[in-house]
Amino acid sequence: MKLDPKARYTKTHEWVRVEGNEAICGITDYAQEQLSDIVYVELPEVGDTFAQGDEFAVIESVKTAADCYMPLSGEITAINEALADSPELVNKDPYGEGWLVRFRPSDLSEMNSLMDAEAYEKFVAEEEAKE
Repeated sequence: MKLDPKARYTKTHEWVRVEGNEAICGITDYAQEQLSDIVYVELPEVGDTFAQGDEFAVIESVKTAADCYMPLSGEITAINEALADSPELVNKDPYGEGWLVRFRPSDLSEMNSLMDAEAYEKFVAEEEAKE
């Protein structure tokens, strides 16, 4: 499982990285592995606003469909248009070309509720041990 040491992670397997006054978000490498071959990504509109934990996207794979939840509250400033034609980018590069949305966070203190890479790695190991 690959991790981005600069990102923070949710228990629902999204990652977020703050870059200046904007944040970028996607699903984790672990999540894309669980989904398998991603065939479609439904993203929000630019300008949509969400609270932390709100559903903002749906990812469909050959196995299932999965909801994605906002790691932080904020307003969407960009969506990854490339995913319309190449949803498999999420499988190939979940922390790079496979990003889902960019947004303007409304409350950066919400970052404190997210896990760093080390804590997320432990969380995934504990989840797998339960299975």
